Amino acid sequence: MKERLANGETLLGTFLAMGSPMSAEACGLAGFDWVLVDLEHGGGHESSMLAQLLGATSAGVHGLVRVESAERMRAARALDYGAEGVMVPQMPSAAAAREWVAHLHYGPAGHRGVATNHRAARYGLDPEALTRAAARTVGIVQIESPAAVEESEEIAAIDGIDVLFVGPSDLSYSMGRFRQFDDPEFRAALERVIAAAENAGKAAGIMVAGPDAVAAAARDGFRVIAVGTDVSLMVQGARAAVQALRGA
Repeated sequence: MKERLANGETLLGTFLAMGSPMSAEACGLAGFDWVLVDLEHGGGHESSMLAQLLGATSAGVHGLVRVESAERMRAARALDYGAEGVMVPQMPSAAAAREWVAHLHYGPAGHRGVATNHRAARYGLDPEALTRAAARTVGIVQIESPAAVEESEEIAAIDGIDVLFVGPSDLSYSMGRFRQFDDPEFRAALERVIAAAENAGKAAGIMVAGPDAVAAAARDGFRVIAVGTDVSLMVQGARAAVQALRGA
């Protein structure tokens, strides 16, 4: 995924809120580029993380994890389980982002604990796993406050951060414009984050409510686009089916 982003691809995915490995596999087989195990919201738990990542691997898609918080062990556990990238919510500043990204990498660039008996190192059977980790690990920080927008240029310049991912509901709420996504100040904040990412050679990301909003997000310049969650996609599909059945 890191290489695809560096090559300028736009990648579509969805968040996994069910905590289900079958959902992870099904969403991957449906054609998404990536799926993200969501440990901040939804019904998932760290105990189901590995099974969901195995589902992503089975489907042949990139498996990511959104951790609950910025503590070192949250990112370390996800990476040891084989996550290709880690997302952290509510990044408040460039200083905090610089501290967090060090959790993703082995020394001297960071302070990720060194071990080779985990899934990411093929349980000790891949002696080169540690040397390849930096080229594989995707760092994703969520921009969800005006303070983070103000420091987005500095955040984007940090080595190891590959994606500045806007949480539109959180950002609009913190700006006092909850879900007023056409508000000029909110739009200006998005444009600043996109420009910061592009100028640093990084990607900007965002979650959209459904497929109809993907094209507009791509035109804006977002290259990591989440189309809702597995739950929201299921509900949308179910409602459309029920409406069609009742209409018939």
